[in-house]
Amino acid sequence: MQLEHVALNVADPDAMAQWYVTHLGMQIVRHIPTPNATYFLSDSVRRSVIEIYRNPAAPVPDYASLSPLALHLAFSTSDMEGDIARLVAAGATHVSPIDTTPSGDRLTFLRDPWQVAIQLAQRSTPLLEPTP
Repeated sequence: MQLEHVALNVADPDAMAQWYVTHLGMQIVRHIPTPNATYFLSDSVRRSVIEIYRNPAAPVPDYASLSPLALHLAFSTSDMEGDIARLVAAGATHVSPIDTTPSGDRLTFLRDPWQVAIQLAQRSTPLLEPTP
């Protein structure tokens, strides 16, 4: 088995998908405009996929009320401070100080303009080796 994707039911998938492409380096790998706007977004190395969609059969979660520790999308960074500044200028909110773990990882949380928690992770040792 291989994880295919993680899905988020959101209020405005069109705007959110575009923001993720523009500011987080995601790529649209599939767009299904009807009956419910759906985007499958891949990371820059095409290893991870998230689905952003709006399906009225289920309520859009109140992402702002969820602790970032309960749900977040994590993105690796090599420029923590620069990426925080860039994302905040693009409409994100920085919601926690940068924390350095005992293993040397640097972590922080932001919220995108739709209040979904985003973690920036600057790892002392990558979780996965880069694909060739």
